[in-house]
Amino acid sequence: MGYVSEVSRQLYDYSPALTKKEDFDQFWSDTLRQAKSVPLQAAKQQIDYPSPLVSVYDISYCGMDETRINGWFIVPSFLGKDNYPCIIHYHGFTGSRGTPSNFMHWITMGFAVLSIDVRDQGGSTGDSAVYTSGHMTNVICKGVHNKDEYYFRHAYMDCLKAIDFACQQPEVDPARIVIEGGSQGGALGMAVCALDDRPVLALVDVPSNSNIVSRVEGNHGAFASVTDYLKRHPEQTDLVFDNLSYFDTMNMADRIKCRVFASAALKDEICPALMYFATYNRITSEKEIVLYPFNGHEGGGSGHLEKKLAFVREHYSEWFE
Repeated sequence: MGYVSEVSRQLYDYSPALTKKEDFDQFWSDTLRQAKSVPLQAAKQQIDYPSPLVSVYDISYCGMDETRINGWFIVPSFLGKDNYPCIIHYHGFTGSRGTPSNFMHWITMGFAVLSIDVRDQGGSTGDSAVYTSGHMTNVICKGVHNKDEYYFRHAYMDCLKAIDFACQQPEVDPARIVIEGGSQGGALGMAVCALDDRPVLALVDVPSNSNIVSRVEGNHGAFASVTDYLKRHPEQTDLVFDNLSYFDTMNMADRIKCRVFASAALKDEICPALMYFATYNRITSEKEIVLYPFNGHEGGGSGHLEKKLAFVREHYSEWFE
């Protein structure tokens, strides 16, 4: 047995008890219905981009509560096709939709790209949701006292509605939707693929939002804000953990139907690999994971990006003929 196999053996056996509540499915059914009742009101404005080989659009649409979600939509117009497979990118915590140049590796491969802001983080997208309590440190504990108000309820639906936007574009083939992201973006990818059956592939790296109680207990990453909140409000501990259970991807994993290509890093203290395996081990669809034994939250970096490009080319070569 090789080194990586030996040090990772416990990961594949990891199966902490689920925290799913009896009304879990009903909660998400109601949430999806509420989100879909909000008209998308999509807007798409082409910008003057330096490269003549691509068409770049500044886009926006209504999220779950009419918050305007901003993004980029980029088309590989140099290929001259009627439509393209589409990568939908979700960014990491405190990030933004980025710049069009961030996605040229996918464009040159033959993908259209949709990259969106996650509300109330580092981009130009705000947050119109109403919260009936304060929060500590960062947005991860906004509304944590009430599952219907919780921040990720809105964020998950904003990201799902990005698929609605993509599928409305004449340049996109709705049968070839790929979800991609790392850290928070990986968590959003897992959640979206559990709640929507349109994606055919999820490319997720060092994902967050898995085994959330352990994240809070260990003061790991952005969920340390919930730890801080519970220091101030210890009487709400059971309530908060119950509410977080609806957003824990390990409770959603059995709903994922698409293929998953994931990565995790064994020295990651932000989103520990062990905690992601609480989700990964429960995915029943076709899946594969690459482990980086000495990397931290940076994961496999550009080297792993090359693996993702090769994976897509190997398994979906007919998309690019």
